Amino acid sequence: MMSSAHTPTRVAVLGAGSWGTALAALASTQAPTMVWARKALTAQAIGQDHRNPTYLPDVLLPESLQASDNLKHVMDFALADDTGPALLILGVPARGLAQTCLDLAQHLPATRRHPVLLVWTCKGFHQESGLLPHQIVRESLPDHPWLGRAVLSGPSFALEVAKGLPVALTLACEPAEMASIALEALHGKQARLYTSTDMIGVEVGGAVKNIMAIACGIADALGLGHNARAALITRGLAEMQRLGVALGGQAETFSGLAGLGDLVLTATGELSRNRQVGLALGAGESLDSILATGITAEGVRCARSVLEMGRAHQIELPITAAVCQILFEQLAPREAVHALLTREAKQEGH
Repeated sequence: MMSSAHTPTRVAVLGAGSWGTALAALASTQAPTMVWARKALTAQAIGQDHRNPTYLPDVLLPESLQASDNLKHVMDFALADDTGPALLILGVPARGLAQTCLDLAQHLPATRRHPVLLVWTCKGFHQESGLLPHQIVRESLPDHPWLGRAVLSGPSFALEVAKGLPVALTLACEPAEMASIALEALHGKQARLYTSTDMIGVEVGGAVKNIMAIACGIADALGLGHNARAALITRGLAEMQRLGVALGGQAETFSGLAGLGDLVLTATGELSRNRQVGLALGAGESLDSILATGITAEGVRCARSVLEMGRAHQIELPITAAVCQILFEQLAPREAVHALLTREAKQEGH
């Protein structure tokens, strides 16, 4: 099923955090778009003042972007008339994905003439179960012949996207032909989308890069220099690829936007929350005090799951292991770096 050129794709974004709001702003420049916010005051501010005061207070959002705190109203906006394709974007973190899917299921019709593409954007493994996002969606949402599923990832800071700055992203979609629905609503003007069928690879890249960003932040706080940062990024990419391929991903995915691209941005960009956590750890702050500030860093949430998954597949993940020791076992950052540097020499590629 392909999107219609005569009836514009309608877009509903569930979640009015920074990334959900940014994607809603992006879509609203090309398609009728409504964002669902849990708080009525947030929805009112977006719809009337064209600002998200909590997450993007300094960004003026497009006047065309609509908002509501009523999920049924948002879903009716996207689906009720069934006059054309629809795009549903889940702008929620991994820990909220299952519940959002369960809520969403209550508003999906039994039958539909036009296709709907469901896209999630969270990056990480579920903290308790270790499931990847597509596995959570599969467990939480019934199948429909008209419903496609996709993950959107790549090097992207929400603030820059919301400001209208250019961005390139990867969309891994099943079935592949439904990618056209997302392309119609998001591709062009400021965003360039590259399509893929490697959902596992895209999701693993999005999860592991956050752990590597923590490691790079620690190294930078310790004053270890650009050489060390480059080494961590390169060897971090190797860990990401080893795990991703073992889980069923494609090796080439990790040299693209959802792998190397996102890793470089998150490990070096000053807007990166995971890098900020690493900088604070390297400066001697405790994890509890860092998290008490309200910062959300998916690398902290999924580090243990990634390490356990590596062990289950008998894959060495030395940087991930070191980050876990610093986060959860109170290992001093300098001692963790020393342990990494004194590991047995190996042939590159292993």
